[in-house]
Amino acid sequence: MLKQTALHAEHRRLGARLVDFAGWDMPIQYASQLDEHHAVRQSAGMFDVAHMSAVDLLGARTRDFLRHLLANDVARLQASGKALYSCMLNHEGGVIDDLIVYFIDESWFRLVVNAGTTDKDLAWLRAEAAGFGVAIRHRDDLGILAVQGPEARAKVHALLPRDLVEKAQDLMPFSAAWHGELFVGRTGYTGEDGYELILPHADIVAIWNGLLGAGVMPCGLGARDTLRLEAGMNLYGQDMDETVSPIECGLSWTVSLTDARRRFIGRDALEATRAAPQRKTIGLVLEGRGVLRGHMAVRAANGAAGELTSGGYAPTLKGSIGLARVAAHAQGPFEVEIRGQWHAVREVKPPFVRHGKVLV
Repeated sequence: MLKQTALHAEHRRLGARLVDFAGWDMPIQYASQLDEHHAVRQSAGMFDVAHMSAVDLLGARTRDFLRHLLANDVARLQASGKALYSCMLNHEGGVIDDLIVYFIDESWFRLVVNAGTTDKDLAWLRAEAAGFGVAIRHRDDLGILAVQGPEARAKVHALLPRDLVEKAQDLMPFSAAWHGELFVGRTGYTGEDGYELILPHADIVAIWNGLLGAGVMPCGLGARDTLRLEAGMNLYGQDMDETVSPIECGLSWTVSLTDARRRFIGRDALEATRAAPQRKTIGLVLEGRGVLRGHMAVRAANGAAGELTSGGYAPTLKGSIGLARVAAHAQGPFEVEIRGQWHAVREVKPPFVRHGKVLV
């Protein structure tokens, strides 16, 4: 039986089309995926992402543990509420998961991890934490609601306790504030401004309905995917997995090698990959008609090959775009095979769209 979030009844009431996503019964869309996409780019939309997991790490050596665990360096997190994005790697440099880590205090950090990887993440965390005396607490009592778009923050502020509003208004990107168990992070997965709210499941429906009454559009996983693709953001399981390093999937910027003494898990493998890369990720825009899809073959003018990892119609661009992993020596121009025919594509540097603006 599929798991259900606290908003499941609301999704049904609003006529959402529900699908199995990582063992959860989740909305793929409501009335129109295109309308949902444009709402986030132009005003505000909200996503039930309560299938994702918050995990609290507790203990005096939590910072040391995370510096051992993650490719990015939590030494950068000095002010309470600051966050960073990182990959958690295996010893071969492959990505176990990509996640956000928040610094609360020296004995408390919070991770937000993907739904489909939660079980293996928890097992990995617990095994690695044993030598650091860090307790791993899966906060399955909390859910997550993402509210995104140029009007999103103002819509959320109207529903927050007054003292939390004052804190939230001053938040910079990748930082958080909280009031009791209501946690507000200025993060997201759409390329737009907004918040990810972490709060008890029992409180999610009231916030959802308050936002609905304020004109925030409910959005499903379909729009979430087109938005993140336009924003050039990786999707775990498609653009990266345990066989792909951050260097190969365009996430080199999330790897910190500054401190030579910090021998985090996977560092040796990453340094070898960086010295002699075999693959790289590029952005592609289809020049003509058609739709790019994951696993389509890609070829370069110099004979190098690869394949699309993500692809689809980009509503903001009114055309098709994709992310492709190709041989490191590949040089364009490039073509993609669609139904047995090769079509010209233009190489670009992601993101394709950010903050409502087309960048390619």
